[in-house]
Formats: sequence, structure tokens, C-alpha cells
Amino acid sequence: MELGSWGHLVGRFFEVVRAGALTEYERREVAMWLDNEGELAIYWEQPVADQRHGLETARMIVAARPGRRDLVRAGLLHDTGKRHSNLGVVGRSLASLLAKLRLPVRGSWRRYLDHGPLGAEDLAPLGAELLVIEFARHHHRERPTVISVDDWELLQSVDR
Repeated sequence: MELGSWGHLVGRFFEVVRAGALTEYERREVAMWLDNEGELAIYWEQPVADQRHGLETARMIVAARPGRRDLVRAGLLHDTGKRHSNLGVVGRSLASLLAKLRLPVRGSWRRYLDHGPLGAEDLAPLGAELLVIEFARHHHRERPTVISVDDWELLQSVDR
């Protein structure tokens, strides 16, 4: 798993700490993009910070590529696997620190670091598009061939 720069990790820490619950308007906005009860369930099971990050990511994609619903959904759902770890900001930070230092990580910290593949495994049986599944699976790794270079660059840039 590629964790990004130290600056990215510090920025993400403060983003998680500051995140506020979505408003009713934002909740309706999210529901507009999701296709079924299963997708809604895994989205709302995420910690608030990941809900907010997914929505903000999706909004940037809407602005950059109107009409690309698949990309918007990929941005919205890419971190849903984090809900399997049930970690707060301190646990997330420690898991990231240990991984960055290349030290062994187990249990809920390992699940946090493996959130991409875990989220992809959740999304596939719900009927999500291949692009949505593969961005969730690979967003901290190398670009899969099923996602074009242009789409990958956009998804990566808005996730940062």
C-alpha cells in the first residue's frame, strides 16, 4: 500500500479531526449517486470523516467531468473498506506510521491499511461498476489496466 507523503498523512489527520457530519441536503446528494440499499448501507457505515471525504471527492469529480457518473461513484465509494477497521484518528495515525516505517501491522490496523481490497470485495456483489470496484481496490497502489490513464489521474488528484 502506498501511503503518500508525510505531508499528505498530516493533512489527512487534520481532515479527519475536523470532519463534521453530513447535513440532510448532503445526505440526499449522496443518495442520488448510490444505486441500491447495499451501497447506501456501506456508505453510511463509514466513519463521518470518510463520508465527508467521499462526498468532497465526488463533488470535485462532478466539477471536472460532468456526466461521468462512474467516476463520481468511484470517488464517493473508494474508502468504504475503512469501516472494517473501526479505528479512530489515533489508531489510523498509528497504523499509517507503522506502515510508513515498514513495521509489521496486524488486526484492525491491518484492516485499515487493507481498506481498498476490503471495500472492493464489498462493492462487487452489490453490482458496482468495474471502475468503481477497481478504484477502491487499487487507489493506494498502481493503476489497474481497466482504468484509463486520464481517469486514474483525475481520481488520484481528487483523492489527495
